[in-house]
Amino acid sequence: MDRASFDRLFDMAGRTVVVTGGTRGIGLALAEGYVLAGAQVVVASRKPDACEQAAAHLRGMGGAAIGVPTHLGEVDDLAALVERTVAEFGGLDVLVNNAANPLAQPLGQITVDALTKSFDVNLRGPVMLVQEALPHLRNSAHAAVLNMVSIGGFIFAPALSIYASMKSALMSFTRSMAAEFAGDGIRVNALAPGPVDTDMMRKNPQEVIDGMVSGTLMRRLASADEMVGAAMLLTSDAGSYMTGQVIMVDGGGTPR
Repeated sequence: MDRASFDRLFDMAGRTVVVTGGTRGIGLALAEGYVLAGAQVVVASRKPDACEQAAAHLRGMGGAAIGVPTHLGEVDDLAALVERTVAEFGGLDVLVNNAANPLAQPLGQITVDALTKSFDVNLRGPVMLVQEALPHLRNSAHAAVLNMVSIGGFIFAPALSIYASMKSALMSFTRSMAAEFAGDGIRVNALAPGPVDTDMMRKNPQEVIDGMVSGTLMRRLASADEMVGAAMLLTSDAGSYMTGQVIMVDGGGTPR
């Protein structure tokens, strides 16, 4: 490998990246990483104000960025997100399915409404968004999809069965997408974070957070920024021979 090839490994210059749930937490950290790597970034979330604030923040970092209000549970919003992205930047190279609904109910008390809401945002939304983006991903020379899942899909998850089951299903879709889209030059991988210091995490009781931390070898929460490296690997040319994989970034919390 020569210097020019090495320098291109994580270079995202000229590529357009969509990050759902991109206005805070892990999503915003990923969006910042892509901007710093040279990409044009589209952040999507439900709140218009948050979208514009995040996009303005990314532009303040020197990047080209827009925010597109999008509810992953509303199918019509998905086509609008893709159309707005392509209209603004001329294409779509990387899709990061990060938006999630953390609804949690114990088995025996699960409501139809909760199950439906989780399905709509955590599974149906990401799958249908990939389908909306597919024609543009096929036209990209560097196409990649990253589905953000969770270590909850690998471990016992009492009280979190709704969320964990949807993430497990998204992992299954990740593998099927990788197999079906390989011929189109589209790589599809997943990233499974462990406990991360985000708004979603901080809504848990302290004893729950402490339990998650004690279950890791590193005995701490991750920062959202610690998800950026693995995400960049899976969606840049550095991971050009990786598809159908799930990388756990969990502080050593999940037995392999």
